[in-house]
Amino acid sequence: MRSLTTARGICEQFHAGLLDALEELPLMAREGADSPVLELYREHGGPGLLVPAAYGGAAASALQAVRVQRAIAAASPSLGVATVMHHFTVAMLFRLAEVADRLTPAQLKLMSAVASDGLLLASGWAEGRTDQNILAPSVVADRTPGGYLVNGSKKPCSLSRSMDVLTASVMVAHDDGRSSLALMLIPASSPGIETRPFWATPVLAASQSDEVRLTDVEVPRDLVIHSTPEDAERLDDLQTAGFTWFELLATSSYVGAASALVAQVLDGGRGSTAERAQLAVRLEAAVALVEGAARSLEDGTEGDEAVAAVLTARYATQDLLARTVDQAVEMLGGMAFIRSADVAYLSSAVRALAFHPPSRASVAAELAGYFAGSPLRLS
Repeated sequence: MRSLTTARGICEQFHAGLLDALEELPLMAREGADSPVLELYREHGGPGLLVPAAYGGAAASALQAVRVQRAIAAASPSLGVATVMHHFTVAMLFRLAEVADRLTPAQLKLMSAVASDGLLLASGWAEGRTDQNILAPSVVADRTPGGYLVNGSKKPCSLSRSMDVLTASVMVAHDDGRSSLALMLIPASSPGIETRPFWATPVLAASQSDEVRLTDVEVPRDLVIHSTPEDAERLDDLQTAGFTWFELLATSSYVGAASALVAQVLDGGRGSTAERAQLAVRLEAAVALVEGAARSLEDGTEGDEAVAAVLTARYATQDLLARTVDQAVEMLGGMAFIRSADVAYLSSAVRALAFHPPSRASVAAELAGYFAGSPLRLS
């Protein structure tokens, strides 16, 4: 498939040898709970993809990033989905460093090791619960003489067993009664962090999306990023920018998983010429939506406009992929379905895009209002 070949070429530029290393393993070995794909990713420089060059990273553009993500997810949907959590967190934190100049020396030291040491960052923000504010903090923090004592739980939390750092948003109370948003960088080795089983399905099991529980975890003051009275909404704005990256990269990952199915149809010459063309056109429309949104971010689109653009791409792609997968599975036929678990697995993995926040229903009123001229406020 031409566009997937392009994406694989970009991936090879940034992570030479990664796809070959992944494809040495059978698909179901890549996707199992004990899969080595995250360590292979670390070994091939994956964590540094969106790290700026000044910090030793690859400084990939938005378009390059979605192509890399598509190629990786076509080989391992679990790896694609898991690493989205790392990348959107990295993008947000380095924007905080470069745009707001707000990281302490300790925070900069930790972030500077992401590319050089292959650190993986997990996210402790959005929860997988119905009617939960997707940008609301999922943990609480109480002030101590040296910093904060943190309690809470994140489930599911991708990268739960491979993370080096857990990033979490919290609301902290001030002496004057005011509360403000803060971001915490919590080393995964900190006492009080525990991983518990949560992900029961074999689909996307290699993403390590179990529960991370924090019980009286001590976080020093210099690893906490506060908003200020003069700029109280800055962290909210940057978290929204991180959310934009999340939606973009997650959608591209599921396009990758669907691409693996479509490639089987095209390579095998299944169905009629007209059917193969129809299938490819539908998939390429999804690719164009994601890459168009990426190009829009590169052109400087931000704020409400960026969020609306990526959500539009995400929901339209979600519809296209559902129809694409149905057609691809039918064209591959019953014997392909019976003789290998790969077809059933890939078709199931693609469906998980619908489960990522925000659900279509939860933002329908906000999007309708935005398209009619109102500001966009997610909840």
